[in-house]
Amino acid sequence: KIIIDTYGGWGAHGGGAFSGKDPTKVDRSGAYIARQAAKSVVAAGFARRCLVQVSYAIGVAEPLSIHVDTYGTAKEGTNDKAILAAVKKAFDFRPGMIAKSLDLMRGGNSRYQKTAAYGHFGRDDADFTWETVKPLELDA
Repeated sequence: KIIIDTYGGWGAHGGGAFSGKDPTKVDRSGAYIARQAAKSVVAAGFARRCLVQVSYAIGVAEPLSIHVDTYGTAKEGTNDKAILAAVKKAFDFRPGMIAKSLDLMRGGNSRYQKTAAYGHFGRDDADFTWETVKPLELDA
């Protein structure tokens, strides 16, 4: 059910829940920053499709891993490794920094009540800060 609610039937998911979670918890904030990073990769024209995976350990600020998979759609002359480097340069995946960069504490829980209908992603709403594309640059 969580995949349908958040990704419309397509997407990998580690099993964490968003409901009732403090926005600084990585079940929610990690999914939001991964969404923003993947959208930014596609918007930059680096690939037609992109999945960004992030894994965390309890009590550890830095992610254990960050992975980019473009499903073979990376533009000619680049690859997933180069795109991952651009993503790591543009995004700070530490939970506290995600909360700050996406302004996740603004508006309290009422902000997240909007996600109960029509999901968390693909919405044109100022409260859905993770839908904003960030500019990315590939290293030469």
